[in-house]
Order: sequence, then C-alpha cells, then structure tokens
Amino acid sequence: MFISFEGIDGSGKSTIAKMVDEKLRNEGYDTVLTREPGGVKIAEDIRAIILDRNNTNLDDHTEALLFAAARRQHLKERILPALKENKIVLCDRFVDSSLAYQGGGKHLGVDEVYNINIFATDNLLPDLTLLFDMDPKEALKRIDKNKNREVNRLDLEKMSFYDTVRNTFLDLAKKYPSRIKVIDASKSIDEVLNDSMKIIEEKLHESK
Repeated sequence: MFISFEGIDGSGKSTIAKMVDEKLRNEGYDTVLTREPGGVKIAEDIRAIILDRNNTNLDDHTEALLFAAARRQHLKERILPALKENKIVLCDRFVDSSLAYQGGGKHLGVDEVYNINIFATDNLLPDLTLLFDMDPKEALKRIDKNKNREVNRLDLEKMSFYDTVRNTFLDLAKKYPSRIKVIDASKSIDEVLNDSMKIIEEKLHESK
C-alpha cells in the first residue's frame, strides 16, 4: 500500500508520518518511510537546488519540472521496488503537493501540473492520502518555534501564497474524496495520530 502525507508547512505531517511508521512497525507491518522531494540521492540533489534560498530567480515552470523529475527518480529507485515487495510506503508529500504549491500557489494551473506529474509517475497515485489541514497562520507559528527545521526558499513566500496552497489542497480533497482524507491538524498530536491511524487501519482492513 502507498500512503502519502500532505499539508502546508507546519501542519505536523512529517512528525505524524514518523509516528505512524513506528506504530505500523510495532504491529508487524513492513514499512518504508520516505520523503519528497528527496528519498534517494539524485532526488535529494534536486531538492537542494529547489530549496536553496539563494535560488530566488528559479522560474516557476522550472521549479515544477524539477519537482516532477525528483519524483520520477524517487519513484523508480525507492517507491516502486518497495511496493513490489508488498511493503507499506509512507511518503511525506507526493503529487498533491505539486498541485497545491505550484499549480495553486504559483498559479501554474492544477491541471497543467497534474499532466507533468502523470508523465513522471506513469499515472501512479497513492492508495490513500492523509491531508493535515490547519490555518496557515497557526502553522507558521509552529515553524517559528521549531528551531531544528530547515529554512528554505519556499519560506520566503507571503501568507497569501499559503492560503492559496491550503485552499487548493482542500479543493483536491473534494475532487478525490475516496483517496484524500482530511484531518484536523490543529488538534493535539495524540488526537491527530489517533485520527490518522483509524483511517489507515480501515484502509488496510479493506485491502485484506
């Protein structure tokens, strides 16, 4: 099974992904926890270019193409081999992030960015996507408190950008309700984890 974790920066998705991974492993599942952009060397190298704060002149179209390129390499090297071995892949961001950030936030068009990524992924989408939703202002407050978090080029965007990204994520959830499940990320971390595990366990039960 392929599960992605989505949401605006500061929504807690990365933290929850790690906690879900630990819980599933404790239950005896064979899991692979990975992230985008990145997950394998070439994709991590592309990530460094995309998120470098010095690359402020990076063209929006180039950015979208670089994300898709990193995704293709990650998919080929890590995700597909793990799925073939019947492992559960837990991925911190996937296609929906490109649709929300570049398609919505950068105004490139959700359909246009979707087409780029369908080419990159051979039409592969997650079996389940958990969307961690919360007010961008509250999410950015969390980021400010987290001194260990990397500061990257996307952190230079204005609040209106993150509002658009959030709304695009929510639009995607309405468009793909069977795949994308919205979780209230403003709750306590224990509540968010419990909500996440309930949805995942229901999906795992369905697949048996």
